[in-house]
Amino acid sequence: MIKTLAKSIREYKKPSLLAPIFVSGEVVLECIIPFITANLVNEIKNGCSIDVLVKYGVILVLMAGFSLAFGALAGSACATASCGFARNLRKDMFYKIQGYSFENIDKFSVSSLVTRLTTDITNVQMAYMMIVRTAIRCPLMLIFSFVMGFVMGGKMALIFLVTIPILGFGLIVVIRKTMPLFRRVFQKYDALNSSIQENIRAMRVVKSYVREDYEKQKFNKAAEDVKADFTKAERILAFNNPLMQFCIYGVMVFVLSFGSYTVITSRGLDLDVGQMSSLLTYSFQILMSLMMLSMVFVMITMATESAERIVEVLNEESTLQSPEHAVTEMKDGSIDFDHVSFKYSQNAERMVLSDIDLHIRSGEIIGIIGGTGSSKSSLIQLIPRLYDATEGTVKVGGVDVKDYDLTALRNQVAVVLQKNELFSGTIKENLRWGNKDATDEELEEACRLAQADDFIQQFPNKYDTYIEQGGTNVSGGQKQRLCIARALLKKPKILILDDSTSAVDTRTDALIRQSFRRFIPETTKIIIAQRTASVQDADRIIVMDGGCISAVGTHDELLKTNEIYREVYTSQNKAGDTDVQ
Repeated sequence: MIKTLAKSIREYKKPSLLAPIFVSGEVVLECIIPFITANLVNEIKNGCSIDVLVKYGVILVLMAGFSLAFGALAGSACATASCGFARNLRKDMFYKIQGYSFENIDKFSVSSLVTRLTTDITNVQMAYMMIVRTAIRCPLMLIFSFVMGFVMGGKMALIFLVTIPILGFGLIVVIRKTMPLFRRVFQKYDALNSSIQENIRAMRVVKSYVREDYEKQKFNKAAEDVKADFTKAERILAFNNPLMQFCIYGVMVFVLSFGSYTVITSRGLDLDVGQMSSLLTYSFQILMSLMMLSMVFVMITMATESAERIVEVLNEESTLQSPEHAVTEMKDGSIDFDHVSFKYSQNAERMVLSDIDLHIRSGEIIGIIGGTGSSKSSLIQLIPRLYDATEGTVKVGGVDVKDYDLTALRNQVAVVLQKNELFSGTIKENLRWGNKDATDEELEEACRLAQADDFIQQFPNKYDTYIEQGGTNVSGGQKQRLCIARALLKKPKILILDDSTSAVDTRTDALIRQSFRRFIPETTKIIIAQRTASVQDADRIIVMDGGCISAVGTHDELLKTNEIYREVYTSQNKAGDTDVQ
């Protein structure tokens, strides 16, 4: 785990090393200052001259100044190192997630990945800050103060050997009790984030069904679960402070009592006033170091679980990888499914797709129709290798999709989903996701093919119109047409429309299909639709049922031979539903 995390330090190794060095200088000076002060007290007691006072005063001021400087430099180096480490860690995780397959993302869930990128990294950052500064400072202060305390107080310093094991035992008990609680808390954080994301994403549905109260209750339950475990953990951690206070005051009482007795009985020979005052200072430094050390342990305890969750993401390898000698050129847009079966999970009992044997010629227009749950979308997701077939082979351009370079394959297979996303930015910026080098003329041409140019021209800023996050300031039909235009800019050999004209009227739908037939005849076009009107002019129509191909044929053929297609066509047309948007 540590080795994996350490890779993200990179350019921040220097401040990470400088921080402990500066801290060491600060500790040494802080431990010498009480020694000098003790000598000054003894000199004053013995009636020293003003010159001696000035000399000691100058020394103490200089030492305090250097200690302050070392402390400031340590703080600066520590902040730079920890913030830089967190930045690199966040970047490494985000880049890793970008390479994930859908299977990998499904494994973690979106809410869990968000928690790991935010809360978990913040915890690790805080822990790292403490490690490079406080975790170095405390042991050094503990050792130096104990040595100096023994030098100044002799056998009296042995009191520290009693208190240190007591505190150590207390820390071990606290850590053992809190670790499982923190592990559980972060899992509940995932559930809380999931609830928030779901609610915000579906806010329109929540309001339309007047379910605000229900969502509030669901959120409160998730928040209460987090609070309950955190409260329990904090209650256990709270024992840390009274234990520390007990040890501090116990040592102080011992030093003051026996120290005063020794000073009086020995008349300053065994222990003088200066030595006793410095011993009090050293005892306070030792116990404060222990207290800070306990805080470090608490932070590390909490961060350990976060670190493990981060490492899980960093060590996770995508289930989809480009082969070593990958094919980068696609000959044409032909597609072959050779006895393909597929299931989303290896543990799943039933196949989503069963024995699909289908051959599509390059440039062909293919319609796919079927009821909900017939696995239409699952079928087309195997073409750009969003998932791998469980059994059988999927070929594109005569080559197994597993032999292609993933980037090269997906650049030639454009998929427009029903719920495709638009990103915050102008229409131009969104369209150039398809081709970052596309000219304004190419953008307009693609939009004309997708029947998007007309409504874009009606906007005051036209193609410079700003799209809000998720495309909330455009209608569903407008969003779909912009996504189609974006896909066309890739100039793919295969274009897949997954129910991506469901929100447009039948006239616009027909115009889009006419544009495809006229202007991109060489591109293989696969149209998944619920409406028969959207696929009836296709070269062939595939009827899906229960993850299998029920029939393949033209519109007229299927009306005669396939009961499923005939029922769908009849129900839609007799009810006059072809104009439903």
